[in-house]
Amino acid sequence: MITGELKNRIDGLWDVFAAGGLVNPLDVIEQITYLMFIRDLDDTDNLRAKEAVMLGLPHKSIFSDKVMIGDREIDGSQLKWSTFHDFPAGKMYSTVQEWVFPFIKNLHDDKNSAYSKYMDDAIFKIPTPLLLEKIVTILDDIYAQMAQIKDSDIRGDVYEYLLSKIAQSGLNGQFRTPRHIIRMMVELMDPGADDIICDPACGTSGFLVAAGDYLKERKKEEIFYNREKKAHYMNGMFHGYDMDRTMLRIGAMNMMTHGVDNPYIEYRDSLSDQNPDKEKYSLILANPPFKGSLDYDTVSADLLKVCKTKKTELLFLALFLRMLRVGGRCACIVPDGVLFGSSTAHKAIRRALIEENRLEAVISMPSGVFKPYAGVSTGILIFTKTGHGGTDNVWFYDMLSDGLSLDDKRTPVAENDIPDIIARFHSRDAEADRARTEKSFFVPKDEIAANDYDLSINKYKQTEYKAVEYAPTSEILAEIREMEEQILAGIEELEGML
Repeated sequence: MITGELKNRIDGLWDVFAAGGLVNPLDVIEQITYLMFIRDLDDTDNLRAKEAVMLGLPHKSIFSDKVMIGDREIDGSQLKWSTFHDFPAGKMYSTVQEWVFPFIKNLHDDKNSAYSKYMDDAIFKIPTPLLLEKIVTILDDIYAQMAQIKDSDIRGDVYEYLLSKIAQSGLNGQFRTPRHIIRMMVELMDPGADDIICDPACGTSGFLVAAGDYLKERKKEEIFYNREKKAHYMNGMFHGYDMDRTMLRIGAMNMMTHGVDNPYIEYRDSLSDQNPDKEKYSLILANPPFKGSLDYDTVSADLLKVCKTKKTELLFLALFLRMLRVGGRCACIVPDGVLFGSSTAHKAIRRALIEENRLEAVISMPSGVFKPYAGVSTGILIFTKTGHGGTDNVWFYDMLSDGLSLDDKRTPVAENDIPDIIARFHSRDAEADRARTEKSFFVPKDEIAANDYDLSINKYKQTEYKAVEYAPTSEILAEIREMEEQILAGIEELEGML
């Protein structure tokens, strides 16, 4: 959570863009992302050089030797942030515009990579040398502030706060999922070194980045000391689709900045026939945008066979089932209506999850989780594709707090159910005897089926009533009479003063 001086500096950076004539929030976030990416390239290159020295491995800097920019040969060191940020405004501007920006656009050797595809039409839009100088100075201050904060997630927090500006402006708010919720879902699914991970509505690649970071933290030796698994991590593990090229650019840069060389980030309408993927992925993590209703003509016929509906929230669930291979797992965020909706399509998709696959968990989240951008009530569904059933008991959890206040301010609070959710989910065998008055409990499949496959936690949770003893009625009436006499005496006293 960004607060205090760091928040003020980021807000100040946004104001500098506005004063310079760039007011479209997507343009601003895109230009900031380019500059952060350029700065991160310098930092990452220096870090990898140090790691190579420690491990006794060879390292070739991307800034070493001469670099060809068009038909000109440039000294690579001139392209480093740590070099050009000290240039006078005019020289800095010409260096970034004429050399650095073309350099990052052609950074990836594979011209078919996601990075290359979405950087091809990237445009440097900062209009004046003075504006660029101000932005670079403020970004240096922001990075200096981040370095002082002893929090490994601060870089991600800053980026999330920047992305939240898009939502605040009312544009593409669906792309923002709180990072701590993403991280919780990744920890619940515990991705492995051999997984093939997909987010069919990836936005800025938040779920893919979090999964990559998790694997680097928890499975570092297994992946990075094995040539084949490292190659899979860099090139074949991460897949994301979206329909907004700006978001795809940001997502591709986000993945590269986090050390994934060649993610498969593709422009695609996941719900249409543009998406041919079937039984391909072992793990799906998603919070797809729920736009309401679509035209049947734009939806893949395969999905309509599973779920005859125009509602995107139901179509995405059908899509996840189609895209997963047998044994593949999914954790996705859905609006509450999916859990208890009474239409034929609602019941059909819930029945498919329970009777034809293995529904493992339903986590009910409080409506304040997405504030201040939205007040919708949502839940998380966790299931495994089997194709032949397997649901026995479904684990329910009633999340009451996520570590932040549930109002628009979203300030940190002591109450946080997330660690408990993760611990209990991974130890569900010990949950069998939990009463339905607790936060978590099991519900048998047969009981859910008997309730039209209703998955709302309130359908099964029991409220514990405690008896309260009141004084006898005669005593209560006597107290009321005494208070009335006191009021009358007070009124008489006031009248006497007139």
